Amino acid sequence: MPVDYFTFFGLPRKLEINPAQLEKEFYALNRKLHPDVYAAAPDQEREWSLEQSSLLNDAYRTLKDPIRRTEYLLRLEGVELEEQSKAATEKARATGELKKQVVPPDMLEEVFELNMQLEELRMQKKMGEDDPALLEELGKAKLSLEDKSEALMNELHGLWREWDQSVDSGTEEQRRTLRDKMVDLVNRRNYLRNLVRDVNEALET
Repeated sequence: MPVDYFTFFGLPRKLEINPAQLEKEFYALNRKLHPDVYAAAPDQEREWSLEQSSLLNDAYRTLKDPIRRTEYLLRLEGVELEEQSKAATEKARATGELKKQVVPPDMLEEVFELNMQLEELRMQKKMGEDDPALLEELGKAKLSLEDKSEALMNELHGLWREWDQSVDSGTEEQRRTLRDKMVDLVNRRNYLRNLVRDVNEALET
């Protein structure tokens, strides 16, 4: 079984990571594993060095980003998150398949309203019309979504601390509860970021 990114850096599966320490470790490992170090080595060792270097870069990119780190840990815990990426949106549009995402229940009304406004804006732009009131409404909606996203991020920070404590001294049940809460928050945050991106695209085109 391939080594996970936390183990690769000699870290426990915890979510609060010191970025400076991670960067220092990255450069130390990079100096040891870089293909240039193995330039005169046999083919097999050079191949190994390339693989390890690639793994190191992937691991560093994932662990230094708080959301990617959380998503990666949740995947290690056996959770598949909803697909919110732009590529997934485009693939869903192209294939006609439904993208795996769920509107948070408490946001159904807001999202419905927002989608109506976005559709209205797209129609107006096609017809060369401009409605300052609608643009102002969408600007306010975008700020509201960004505020909600930031609030979820703060909530997530609290869960990281709880998760890290549970790794040291918690029960399996505690970790499962925390994992489920993090899944919900990450999905909600990604969903909000997706909406913000949709609004930005509509306002820019």
